[in-house]
Amino acid sequence: MATKLKNSRNIGRVIIILALALCSVGMMLTYWQTRDELNYFVPERADTEQVLASMGENLTAGNYIMDAETYGGTDVMDMQEKYYTFGPVRKYMDCAVFDEEGELLTGGVDSKRAERLKSEDPDAYYAFRVEYIFSGNGDISGIHISGSELTPQQEYDLETQFMENAQSYYYMEEQSIQNRTIIYGMTRDSLSEYMSSIDYPDPGPWDIGYTNFASRFMIFFLAAAAAALLLPFAKAVGERQGKIFRAPFEAALLGIFIAYGCVNMCGAMVYHTIKGGLVRTSVYTFNTVVDIVINFLVWMAVAAVFFWGFTCLRCIFTMGRSYWRERTITMRVVRWIKGDGSSAREIREFFQKQYDSLLHLDLQNRTNRKLLKLVTANFVFLVIMCCFWFFGIFALLLYSVLLFLFLRKYTGDIRKKYDLLLAAASRLADGRLDMPIEGDMGMFNPIKEEMKKIQEGFKKAVDEEVKNERMKTELVTNVSHDLRTPLTAIITYIDLLKNEKDEEKQKEYIEVLERKSLRLKVLIEDLFEISRAASKSVAMHFMKVDIVDLLKQVGLENDSKIKDADLEFRWKMPEHKLIMWLDSQKTYRIFENLIVNITKYAMPHTRVYIELHETENDVRISMKNVSADELNFNAEEITDRFVRGDSSRNTEGSGLGLAIAKSFAELQHGTLKISTEADLFKAEITLPRTEPPAEA
Repeated sequence: MATKLKNSRNIGRVIIILALALCSVGMMLTYWQTRDELNYFVPERADTEQVLASMGENLTAGNYIMDAETYGGTDVMDMQEKYYTFGPVRKYMDCAVFDEEGELLTGGVDSKRAERLKSEDPDAYYAFRVEYIFSGNGDISGIHISGSELTPQQEYDLETQFMENAQSYYYMEEQSIQNRTIIYGMTRDSLSEYMSSIDYPDPGPWDIGYTNFASRFMIFFLAAAAAALLLPFAKAVGERQGKIFRAPFEAALLGIFIAYGCVNMCGAMVYHTIKGGLVRTSVYTFNTVVDIVINFLVWMAVAAVFFWGFTCLRCIFTMGRSYWRERTITMRVVRWIKGDGSSAREIREFFQKQYDSLLHLDLQNRTNRKLLKLVTANFVFLVIMCCFWFFGIFALLLYSVLLFLFLRKYTGDIRKKYDLLLAAASRLADGRLDMPIEGDMGMFNPIKEEMKKIQEGFKKAVDEEVKNERMKTELVTNVSHDLRTPLTAIITYIDLLKNEKDEEKQKEYIEVLERKSLRLKVLIEDLFEISRAASKSVAMHFMKVDIVDLLKQVGLENDSKIKDADLEFRWKMPEHKLIMWLDSQKTYRIFENLIVNITKYAMPHTRVYIELHETENDVRISMKNVSADELNFNAEEITDRFVRGDSSRNTEGSGLGLAIAKSFAELQHGTLKISTEADLFKAEITLPRTEPPAEA
């Protein structure tokens, strides 16, 4: 059994070697194609049309040099030096500049050659002639090319190329040639001499890039990859199980990239093989055999690396997700970093700190921007100083002194601004909230603004605490007064009831006792109600409520009080139902407290306006009435506990009605706002139109 398995493995190895050898031989058989392509793309000599087409840029630059020579001056030398490409071409041709009348202006030719250049039959003299015609606005109105060595089609093609060169050439931006005709002519002998003077370099290894060698190398690469991916399906080959084929993903990928990166080295090998051999001895046959062996071994090595890399990567498809856990260096490093070792923990903490520092780097912050600019400027300056070698040492010494002086002044300014900030914080800690925080604190200005907000918050909290203390004092006074009044009456009438023999009087006393006890009960219930509301411990029972019907119901049930107060209520409400998600009992109490408050304090024989308006997001109920007494209280405090509009407390009431209404409105995410204008008292309730929960 073991012998059979061993034979099977040997057969598999032989098949793999044969497949790689086949890829290598196939690549070597393409050398003749590379040789032919190399000779085609890098010819020994270019043809006449190619040489003439390459003159387009040179002659375009020559137009501006010739025009400058027309006017003379120092600019001519600058132009010739700057546009030197025209010089080597000029010595092989006749060239001249003519004005719009055809008179010769310049060009270094005699009158006989000038006449030949503008002859009606220039082909009799010149093998190649170019005529540039410039209009009055500086544009090229035409380019005419002719010559005895050119066909009409070649003349047309060259005119098109020369016009493109002239229109796109950047020299046109420097000067404008107006009303000029510039003509160039090259005789047959001059053209022949010029073409002979052109040096055409022999092709080199880098010229392999002009051929399709890279495409054939890609085919070779794909063939080796296909062998690695498909041969294991053959029963004789099977999966490669050796340790060498269990390399990590990163190593296999790196090996493939390195082998693929050898394309230039392999191209150089192919070039030298084509051009005479890698090994040169006096025996030609020996050279050929050695070249074949070397090329074959190199291609086998490259193919083997490709085969090995793709065989390792093939396990991605066979192992699934486990491949990434078991065959990647990245996951091994991650598992090591996540381990309990102290080194891994230190590395993890270090990178975490660097990540956090980069994550929280605020480039909008002025200080960070200044530091970034300073570091960048320092880096640029040091790079410049390094370019001066020995003299840079003295510059660095001077730079170090200046940097020290600058940093000392900068840190001194920061210290002063920090002292200002510290003094402001000290005043704030001492409770001196009325002293303004002033002064330019530089980078600490954002902290100064936050300290101003803290100062305002402290002042507001102190004012609120003073107000609460005042209200507590009033609470004790008012509760004592409101509880003592009915309690005193109850005690008094109980004493009278003990000694009274008259039954009619006893009934009268009992009625008073009942009324006072009920008054005491209402007061105590209101106290408990506002206490629970203030502590948010009131149980809310939300349901679908028709708020229009609820408001009408409150009005009807308090109709007797409205009539006793001699008030005329004007209602303005929608005719349709308005269903909202509210606590009906608490909402009823809000409306009742406000209407009862109106009946107590409104001026008799006046009108009361109650209006309900609905919007997309909420419902607003406003109640307006004319007060019987002067409205001299603070409208913002009237909804606080035990604050009443009549400071003399002549009317019955606990002073908790508006406070309870406000608390119940806020428990339903609404608001109650009181406003006054002269004797007009206005209460506005806003309740949001919330949707019931899904389970409801």
